[in-house]
Amino acid sequence: MALVFLPGLNNLIDDISEEKKLPSQVVETALREALLKGYERYRRTLYIGVTENPFDEEYFSNFDVGLDLEEEGYRILASKIIVEEVDSEDHQIALSEVMQVAEDAQIGDTVVLDVTPEKDDFGRMAASATKQVLAQKLRDQQRRMIQEEFADLEDPVLTARVIRFERQSIIMAVSSGLGRPEVEAELPKRDQLPNDNYRANATFKVFLKEVSEIPRRGPQLFVSRANAGLVVYLFENEVPEIQEGSVKIVAVAREASPPTRSVGPRTKVAVDSNEREVDPVGACIGARGSRIQQVVNELRGEKIDVIRWSSDPIQYISNSLSPARVENVRLVDPQGQHAHVLVPPDQLSLAIGREGQNVRLAARLTGWKIDIKNLQEYDQAAEDAVVEELIKQREAEEALQREAEEKLEAEQTARAEEDARLREIYPTSEEYEENTIEPSENEQLSQDSISDQDETPPEEDEVR
Repeated sequence: MALVFLPGLNNLIDDISEEKKLPSQVVETALREALLKGYERYRRTLYIGVTENPFDEEYFSNFDVGLDLEEEGYRILASKIIVEEVDSEDHQIALSEVMQVAEDAQIGDTVVLDVTPEKDDFGRMAASATKQVLAQKLRDQQRRMIQEEFADLEDPVLTARVIRFERQSIIMAVSSGLGRPEVEAELPKRDQLPNDNYRANATFKVFLKEVSEIPRRGPQLFVSRANAGLVVYLFENEVPEIQEGSVKIVAVAREASPPTRSVGPRTKVAVDSNEREVDPVGACIGARGSRIQQVVNELRGEKIDVIRWSSDPIQYISNSLSPARVENVRLVDPQGQHAHVLVPPDQLSLAIGREGQNVRLAARLTGWKIDIKNLQEYDQAAEDAVVEELIKQREAEEALQREAEEKLEAEQTARAEEDARLREIYPTSEEYEENTIEPSENEQLSQDSISDQDETPPEEDEVR
């Protein structure tokens, strides 16, 4: 068949490549796949109303599309196997037919033939299918490139612009870098800040939380305003000492979406210094609070406590309860990381915080279970007795856990040994064939000679 001309093919590929921000090779591949699907639809329409449809999922696997960019057209090509008698005209070709043009052809060889239909025969349905498949393929390629582009980002914090609202989620436009096209990202309800004013075209700093593959939707970007990584990024940008490495952020505990509206968002940041002369807390706060104020403004007024990290758990726990003043910290169960913190009566509510937020964040920051106790009402003997019971309970639970793990491990070992024993007694057919040793050539000859000796002619027996 003749080449099917597509006037302006090169311009079409260039325009799509520019509009979709895709390489021209990707557009060409998508166009070939779309034309092949269009040809498949054309062939299927020929069998509409026929009781037996010969096409299955793999029927068109030997077909391909050849694009001719110089002459601006395409051909449908089919790879066919040379056979003596043809059972399927789409997959096979007779040897006698091939030998008319190639006398050295042999059965089993593969030839590529041009099976392009006439342009008028292609049909509206096939052309419509080609257009639909091309649009879908281009979308898939865009999503795939988005996934690769954002999955390897070194900087997970992006500038996002509000586009629209979908149920409780906010759809935002984000870009991976200067000059890159904007793509859509979803900001779920749980990752929004209560103090944010999400209006159309408003811009925010967001943390790229996840690039996931969703069935029927392709790669999807999920961003967050509540992730602790956003706080770390903002401090790194505002504090030169963190960028230089003299100050480091050790831990972050954040409650961006409190359980009730009466409690506002709050974050605790533990910092340390690699140099004695550098004050890590002062470096993060800045002169008159200028540096931390920039972070607070970006987070729309969120409260941030910057405390100094310490390798001493007593000092670390005491610092973590800032701004409350702590009188004493007792590590009542160091192995279980349980501490009692004694504070004056006037500091009790401040140490606990509204609805327990301050002590809750301190516990997350340090990794210790913290109980706030009134210094004047603290009965050490009674508290130690209670703690002793808790330690016994914890040790009993740990013993049960270890016992259960050991029992499970023993059962798994016994089951594996039993399976191995049964396989030795009753090998599977595959194992039997692998373990069966073929007799060597000498053994075979000796067996043949023994069998020959056993078959003595009757006449010799009579003579003996």
